[in-house]
Amino acid sequence: MKKLSKEILARDAKRNIGEEVLGAIREIKAGGGRRFVVQVSQATEARIKLGQSQADFAAMLGVSVRTLQDWEQGRREPSGAAKALLKIAVAAPKTVRKVLAAA
Repeated sequence: MKKLSKEILARDAKRNIGEEVLGAIREIKAGGGRRFVVQVSQATEARIKLGQSQADFAAMLGVSVRTLQDWEQGRREPSGAAKALLKIAVAAPKTVRKVLAAA
């Protein structure tokens, strides 16, 4: 066994993992700890508001699932027309669903 591994094992033998986890939980409940904010793309927001899967939403927009995933993950930007449709879908999801279902 390497010396580094022996040092790590000796250090870890002295730790009380359960107490460390409970301490972390107490800190979080008290308002401490790190906080992460995840930005949701316009495409994701629109899809969630319409309550559709990626496959269904992509089919509704007439794009591939891969293109929708690229938009949602920020790898690509939707075209101007797609951006406009996404804005409308976020603002009025019921209307978009009704209009596109009739098309």
